[in-house]
Amino acid sequence: MNPLQRMPALFIGHGSPMNALQDNQFTQSWQRLGQQIPRPKAILAISAHWTTSGTAVTAMTTPATIHDFGGFPQALFDMHYPAAGDPVLAARVCALLAPTPVQMDQSWGLDHGSWSVLCKMYPAADVPVVQLSIDLMQDAAFHLDLGRRLATLREEGVLIIGSGNIVHNLRAISWDGTTPAYDWAQRFNRSMRDFLLADDRVQLCNAMTGSADARLAVPTTEHFLPLLYVVGSKQASETITLFNDQIELGSIGMLSVGFGLPAQSMNL
Repeated sequence: MNPLQRMPALFIGHGSPMNALQDNQFTQSWQRLGQQIPRPKAILAISAHWTTSGTAVTAMTTPATIHDFGGFPQALFDMHYPAAGDPVLAARVCALLAPTPVQMDQSWGLDHGSWSVLCKMYPAADVPVVQLSIDLMQDAAFHLDLGRRLATLREEGVLIIGSGNIVHNLRAISWDGTTPAYDWAQRFNRSMRDFLLADDRVQLCNAMTGSADARLAVPTTEHFLPLLYVVGSKQASETITLFNDQIELGSIGMLSVGFGLPAQSMNL
C-alpha cells in the first residue's frame, strides 16, 4: 500500500454514551468520517474503557458488546454492535509490539468507548474490530512508542482509532448543562490543541502532570492515553485536522484529531 492509500489515524473525543442514541454535531462528524475516509480492512481501537496491568488485544472472532456504564436509558443497554473480530490482526499487533508481551484476550469485547463511535461511523458493523488495552502501569512515553510501532498497520489497510477525552473530569460535570466550560478546562484544551498542531510529542507526554490545570483536566489518565497511540502513529508529513473542539457539561472536552485525513474531511 503506497502513501496515498495509507489509512488515517483518529483520536475521537467520545463523550457521553448517550451519543450512541443521539443525532448531534459530534455524531454527525463521526458519520461523515465513515463516509469520507477510505474503507478500512479492519479497525484497531484503543479505548479509555479497557485498562489493564500489562497489554492485551482482543483475539476472538465475535466480540461481545459491553455495556460498561450505569444509570442510562434501557435503549442504550439494548444496543448491540455485532462487528466481527480479527484474530489475524490481533496476532499482527502482538508481532509488531514485540518484545513487549501482549496477551491474546478472549474475554473482553467492544466497550462503549469503541462501539458508541463506530455505530455512527460504520452502522452496518461490517468492518472487523480489534481492541488494544491500556496498561496503566506504564508512563506516557511507553504508550506513544506503542503507537509508533503500530503505525505499520496503517499501510496495511487498518484504521487506528483512539477513543477518550482530552479533558475529562466527571466529578466537576454540570449535569444540567448550564455551566460554561471551566477556565481550567479551556486553558488545558488550548494547550493541547497547540501541542497537537505543533506535533510536540514531548509536551503531549508531559501534559498530564505538573500544572494545576492538568490535575483538574486529567484527574485520571485513561481518557487521555488513547491520544498518545494515535500521535505515535503519525507520519512526519501528514496533515493534522482538529474537529469537535468543544467542552461539554463544563468539564468534558470533545476535541478530536485526525492525521492524514482526505481533503474533504477538513470541514468536520
